[in-house]
Amino acid sequence: MSEPVKQIIRFILLVLVQALVLNHMPALHRFVTPYLYFLFLIWLPFNVSRPWMLILGFITGFALDLFTKTPGLHASACLWLAYMRTPLLKLLLPGETKELKTGSSPSVRSMGLTTYILFVVMLTLFHHVWLVMLEWMSFGTFLYFLGKVLFTTLASLLLILIAELLFRPIRKRRKD
Repeated sequence: MSEPVKQIIRFILLVLVQALVLNHMPALHRFVTPYLYFLFLIWLPFNVSRPWMLILGFITGFALDLFTKTPGLHASACLWLAYMRTPLLKLLLPGETKELKTGSSPSVRSMGLTTYILFVVMLTLFHHVWLVMLEWMSFGTFLYFLGKVLFTTLASLLLILIAELLFRPIRKRRKD
């Protein structure tokens, strides 16, 4: 399967799972909403240029905004994540960014376990802090803000771990 087709299928599946399943989990919905759709942006290949990253970030967030009727909320959070992805990669992999631009994408295999976990956790926090901050401005206390960021991030990281185990098996690790 070609890379663009694989990315389109991944985009559609992640947005649909988010909009039709995760956003309708009643036991968690008031305080914790696990997010998985932004994983599409995290898993994009290293060689995606920053302008394309921003365009894809906007499209991803806007698609979810259409489902959730939250004009601009998810689009702005995904734009922030897309904007921060490249500098974070350069920070975490300073000497290796030229080597990684071969079409591979972020994974345990391409980045190493520790670096990949740090990369995913940081981008998840960037996304969730921005998203919850925009939501918090309209209602809630600071403790609500901190609690929602913490528990939503933990729930999302658990889902990302499950997605990693299901869809991206670890074959062999890169030497650190």
